[in-house]
Amino acid sequence: MSEPIRIAMWSGPRNISTAMMRSFENRDDCAVIDEPFYAAYLATCGSVHPMQEDVLAAQPQDWRDVVKQVLGPVPKGRPIWYQKHMTHHMLPTFGRDWIANMRNAFLIRAPEDVLASYTQKRGEVSLMDIGFVQQREMFEQEADRLGHAPPVVDSADVPRNPRITLSALCKALDIPFSEKMLAWPAGRRDSDGVWAPAWYDAVEKSTGFAAPRDKVAPQLSDDLKRIADEARPHYERLAKFKL
Repeated sequence: MSEPIRIAMWSGPRNISTAMMRSFENRDDCAVIDEPFYAAYLATCGSVHPMQEDVLAAQPQDWRDVVKQVLGPVPKGRPIWYQKHMTHHMLPTFGRDWIANMRNAFLIRAPEDVLASYTQKRGEVSLMDIGFVQQREMFEQEADRLGHAPPVVDSADVPRNPRITLSALCKALDIPFSEKMLAWPAGRRDSDGVWAPAWYDAVEKSTGFAAPRDKVAPQLSDDLKRIADEARPHYERLAKFKL
């Protein structure tokens, strides 16, 4: 029996990452896992998030146990395992050697849009909360390991043309594209993290990638603008390599 394909999609929060997870989960050959390092991150960093106690109770709190999980048996024995990971969850004390066992890809979004969305769900935010610094660091490490840039998808490109963007991503990951990735049934999934009620209201109503709206510049406070300015060079570095 061949070794399963483990895909690690690395993004920050509020980045259509759950919709991407829906897309892959709708394939017949794919299992998914939702932010497996969330509890380990919360238990270590001291940050307070919505539904904190529920998250801590639902997942392993030691990063080593999480690594064993994501490298372990694939749910339902599926040949592909799509793992939705948050870059800010990978704290400096967490080992990263395991990442070399994955086919890694990076999902990016303009920092202004991330901040406008994030602050609707959580009042406090810092540069490290939105994962841009960590995402660039992980991208550079993976590029050095591979000798070339790993796949990068800009979340703004997916709703503009889901078929073309997802086909390019599947090609870069060396898996076949499936038409089933373009639409899915509405509702919550057993695979959703326990935090879904606090964060997933929009995606639970979705049946596919929402058509893009006319772009309106987010209205950010001066403090948020400063964070966006700090994040932008990291976003632009990855954006040079987007599919």
